[in-house]
Amino acid sequence: MAQKGMMVILSAPSGCGKDTVFREIQKVRSDVCESISATTRTPRDGEQNGVNYYFHSKEEFEEMIENDEFLEYVSYAGKYYGTPAAPAKRMIESGKICFLIIERVGAQKVMKRCPDAVSIFLMPPDMETLKKRLIKRNTESDEAIKSRMKIAEDEVKCASLFEYTVVNNELSKAVEEINEILNNELKKRNM
Repeated sequence: MAQKGMMVILSAPSGCGKDTVFREIQKVRSDVCESISATTRTPRDGEQNGVNYYFHSKEEFEEMIENDEFLEYVSYAGKYYGTPAAPAKRMIESGKICFLIIERVGAQKVMKRCPDAVSIFLMPPDMETLKKRLIKRNTESDEAIKSRMKIAEDEVKCASLFEYTVVNNELSKAVEEINEILNNELKKRNM
């Protein structure tokens, strides 16, 4: 019998290492894939449709909303971003572990819509470490970092809404812990 796939929601405040942790999990598992988001923003240099994002016009995106084609979506800075349901469903049906790497509000929408999804909240070791990581990126102004820290404080308060909480203090340990969660969840689903 073919293994059943599953959906995994991975959420965390900005700077906690969601993408880094996911890339490391990909190195140790061949059964994971990432859901590709849709957006109405224009592609950046080197971005490809269907690889980095599914790029849509505002009208196309709104038609997809109307047809209930998203697991979740949000309007941010005048652009739409969302998680198309059909590609994620196809990946899960093919036996893959489909990761949705999304922010907390989107994660909560997906948890409501897909109660069988595994939800993991990635925590910073502490807020001071998170601030240092954001500064080290060297991609944002002091004002933007202050704003991200305020958002992070609010997001951390919601960690209990997730099934699992993993502290990303040491990358290899966080990856090991998530891998163990995946194995246990697959075992439960494939009994």
